[in-house]
Amino acid sequence: CTTNSSSNSNGNSNSRPPSAANIRPSTPDAMSEVRASHLLVKHQGSRRPASWRDESGQFIGKKTKQAAMDELLAYRGEIESGAVKFEDLAAKVSDCSSAKHGGDLGSFGPGKMQKSFEDGTYALKVGEMSGVVDSDSGLHIILRTA
Repeated sequence: CTTNSSSNSNGNSNSRPPSAANIRPSTPDAMSEVRASHLLVKHQGSRRPASWRDESGQFIGKKTKQAAMDELLAYRGEIESGAVKFEDLAAKVSDCSSAKHGGDLGSFGPGKMQKSFEDGTYALKVGEMSGVVDSDSGLHIILRTA
């Protein structure tokens, strides 16, 4: 869902949590691999407005970016409140095929993911969850796991 391709968007629309805009490229992490999970919500502007949950794109093709943002922020609130675990929610609602692994994308290094997603991941500390990260694939919340 988030593998490297050109991206016109950057960073994080929610200013509370760390964002791609405040990445620290001089940190030891900057050139090492990280591991992350994510929850993706696609919308009509996504590069592929369909998913395993909506193969024909019937619903995603009608979902505005703002509706996707609202949906994702509600999911983030559920996770923050402790009502649900990140991986359990990602398995149910993420529009990425990584949902079958609770959103786990495995390990990746620089240049392997879309830039905004990569920057958002590297800006996080292990165990930290991002705000909304916008990529060509859609809107994400990212949980850095290693």
